[in-house]
Amino acid sequence: MIGKRKILLLVALLSLFANAWLAAQQVPENAASVSGGAPPIVTFTLDFPQSSPEHYSLSVDSTGRAVYISGNPSRSADDTDQSFRYEFKVSEPTRKQIMELSRRANYFEGELERGKGKIANTGTKTLTYRDGQRNNSASFNYTGNPAAQELTRMFQSISATLEFADRLDQAHHYQKLALDEQLKQMEEMVKGNSLMEVQAIAPILKRIIADQTVVNATRARAERILLTVNAPSR
Repeated sequence: MIGKRKILLLVALLSLFANAWLAAQQVPENAASVSGGAPPIVTFTLDFPQSSPEHYSLSVDSTGRAVYISGNPSRSADDTDQSFRYEFKVSEPTRKQIMELSRRANYFEGELERGKGKIANTGTKTLTYRDGQRNNSASFNYTGNPAAQELTRMFQSISATLEFADRLDQAHHYQKLALDEQLKQMEEMVKGNSLMEVQAIAPILKRIIADQTVVNATRARAERILLTVNAPSR
């Protein structure tokens, strides 16, 4: 009997150690933040002097927190800071996709640029991945890497959404008659699936809808956009 009890105790201890070891191998996606450090973060920047804005950066970490900064570089000491900053949280599907595509792109280790050739200049794009073990960055005008291409499309679509946030906020404060044209453009782009993370600017749309001094047709357009965002997926 004593021998059987010792064997059962040994089996139980081995099982406990095995479960602990397996749990240690299952590192969560945001393990760095769980352990007290900074979570993994993906950043996309675009520098394109012929565009508006001429520069922007969008950072998304593995918890979904995001920061967008855009603006034009100062050309003189007298230039006032015209930069736009917006903090929000990306949707869970977008967060997962950004992290998965970064993995497929080997966390941007190595070159992403695909030749010079006759490819039109669409700005210098830079993808960066940083966590507790990596700090990789790759710049390109055009890339043939499918994962990096999709990330570029996603970040540019999110940027387009957030630039509407800036213009709508400015118009709401200083030129309410300009709101309808901005919202019309936005509505068309929503219908064309050209924008992503439109829910991020819901607070601005709600302020416009609630403002009785804004023309009713304009408020109705803002409400249609908000309803489209909140509509169940098909």
